[in-house]
Amino acid sequence: MKKQAILTATLLLITSFIYAQTIIKGTVKDNHNHPLAGASITLKDTYDGATSDSLGYFHFGTTEKGAHVISITSLGYKEYIQNVTLGSEPIVIETSLKEQLDELKAVTVTAGSFAAGDNKRGTVLSSLDVATTAGSNADITAALRTLPGTQQIGEQEGLFVRGGAGYEAKQYIDGTLVNNPYYSSVPDIASRGRFSPFLFKGTVFSTGGYSALYGQALSSVVLLESIDLPEKSEIDASVSPLVVGAGTQQLAKDKKSSWGFSYDYVNVGLYFSLVKQTPDYFRLPQFHNADANFRFKTKSGGMIKYYTTFAQSNLGIRRPDVDSSYLKDAFALKNINWYNNLSWRENLNNGWRMNLGASYSTNTDNIFQQVQDQNNQPKQFSPYTYWMNYKDFTIDSRQDLTQLKAVFEKKLGGISTLRVGSEYWYNYNKFTYNDTLRKLIDNYTATFAEASIYLTNEIAAQIGARFEYSSVINKTDVAPRISLAYKTGKDAQVSLAYGEFYQKPENNQLLYSTNVGFTKATHYIINYQKMNTLRIFRVEAYYKTYADLIKTIPIGYNYFNYNNSGKGYARGVDVFFRDKKTIKNLDYWISYSYVDTKRNYLNYTSELQPNYAATHTASLVTKRFFQDLKMGVNLTYTFATGRPYYNFMVDNAGKYFLQDQGKTKPYNALNFSAEWVPSVGKPNAKTFIVLFASVTNVLGYNAVYGYNYSYNGLYKQPIEPPAKRFYFIGCFLSWGVDRSQDAINNNL
Repeated sequence: MKKQAILTATLLLITSFIYAQTIIKGTVKDNHNHPLAGASITLKDTYDGATSDSLGYFHFGTTEKGAHVISITSLGYKEYIQNVTLGSEPIVIETSLKEQLDELKAVTVTAGSFAAGDNKRGTVLSSLDVATTAGSNADITAALRTLPGTQQIGEQEGLFVRGGAGYEAKQYIDGTLVNNPYYSSVPDIASRGRFSPFLFKGTVFSTGGYSALYGQALSSVVLLESIDLPEKSEIDASVSPLVVGAGTQQLAKDKKSSWGFSYDYVNVGLYFSLVKQTPDYFRLPQFHNADANFRFKTKSGGMIKYYTTFAQSNLGIRRPDVDSSYLKDAFALKNINWYNNLSWRENLNNGWRMNLGASYSTNTDNIFQQVQDQNNQPKQFSPYTYWMNYKDFTIDSRQDLTQLKAVFEKKLGGISTLRVGSEYWYNYNKFTYNDTLRKLIDNYTATFAEASIYLTNEIAAQIGARFEYSSVINKTDVAPRISLAYKTGKDAQVSLAYGEFYQKPENNQLLYSTNVGFTKATHYIINYQKMNTLRIFRVEAYYKTYADLIKTIPIGYNYFNYNNSGKGYARGVDVFFRDKKTIKNLDYWISYSYVDTKRNYLNYTSELQPNYAATHTASLVTKRFFQDLKMGVNLTYTFATGRPYYNFMVDNAGKYFLQDQGKTKPYNALNFSAEWVPSVGKPNAKTFIVLFASVTNVLGYNAVYGYNYSYNGLYKQPIEPPAKRFYFIGCFLSWGVDRSQDAINNNL
């Protein structure tokens, strides 16, 4: 009986304890209404709580009474708080946790943009990619031409993007415009870019729909962000049949500042003696290039950077005159270019961040053009062949650009950001044609605001607008921009973009007429992208309309007026796929572009496909590093369908008519490059060596980019490259930093 009484008392005690508890139960879901497993549910300031199961369900009891707080947490989500009063009745909680915004997890707006940089999320091309893409020869623009949306142009410099001309794509360094990013033009020969890819830690190539922080580009911007501080102090040298150079970067012991400089000299004499050129160079091209920089961290963790580069070039070239079988055109060019860039990045109080930029550049071109006889002597012409006299001229031009830019950023909560700022350009141009002097001065101002808004990690928007004023044409514009992005699954997203973009007419037009306005393009873009560290796939469709393009009105031989009556459109699809996973140790990418574009601008008689636009273009780039051989091999194949060519002439009524037209043959090129890095795997090496060799157009395809026409239009002369192939071999040495390891890191 005694044992039975104890058992009964124990059961009564347990029963009374159970019935004294308050039951707390419910379900936890995510912001997509899916069950959230593993969420932690706790009664604050007690030991009572539970964890949600695979269905998001939880259940626990507590003996606490009165007012309390229930907290529900899960990694990657915002904490949920609910005040409760504990009594005898159960408490049921049904809730959805809001996802915590995280820069690493959040969707990015990718419509129209390729991010490229060694430290940027969403990398498409790194600096090393640019250097090792066969056919690029470390030219940023040449490497970007392997991406979709670009054209394979060999007769003039620039990026031709989605139906846009080369001057409609602009380059920016640390936020400010580069006025002369390419070496000065030589007729029918493309010039390379002035800047090494290794100056930059990040690159964004926007094929359309770019940020409101930038303007004056109808088609595209290339945004280059310079490196901060070098990893270590180093000395570099390079030797090849074309160029010799040396430089250094010195990092302070406290690693808070650095300085550096470099110089190289280019002389093609030896190379041209080995590889014959079609043109006759009566003055062999020579280039002097020097640059310097200093960088230092501020006390509050900001960064100030200064970069300057100076370049001097000199060349002279003779080619057959298109109007005669026995005369020659002699062209000579002397160029001096000086570029300076100063930037200051600083964190301010109350979550504000400041980015200031200033730049100054000056570019002078001295051009001499003369018709010569078979003995290379000047040729005199009668008044009856007055058009030949116009072929003899001298041009002295100078372009100065001074810029100031300020951008202020403010976190709006989470990772959303507001950016506001303004910029000012002072543009001075002096142009002397023979004995006629013309000057052009423009005070350009712009203000802009843009917000990057993250509603969740899956949904983001970028909304902005830009106001611009140009004094030289006395016109203003307001350019709205909006982009949206939605994450559709793991590593996948869809983006949309809309924007209006304005650009001043070119200086060679404004020098003769300032009674014109801004040209305009409107972009509509939709993009799908799936990307991880080993694979990238993206497909993008777009539609662009052009308005107020410049039209040329003839008013006499070699004299024109201009107006804004031109228009056009471009629409198409771009596809890009990069794969480092499928085939072991092989990195490759494939790009394809389709564009349907027409314009009625300049001297066009109607809406025609521009002479720089091919309907279909494609590239296949492969990179393979052989660890045992310490050697990398790279191949690039590019293809483009034929481009249209036209010959417009002026009739007796002073109007243009189309005298001849056609299409060039398709473009094909197979390019090869290889690097050998013998110091790889030698940790005690003091000198690091990279031997590099490349051949462009290995198969010797005879490209035709278009035609030059005689004065009467009866004869046309094909525009071809100066040589079928270009060869390069060089030795690059470094002391202090093992750059040779970079040659394999990109492929393993």
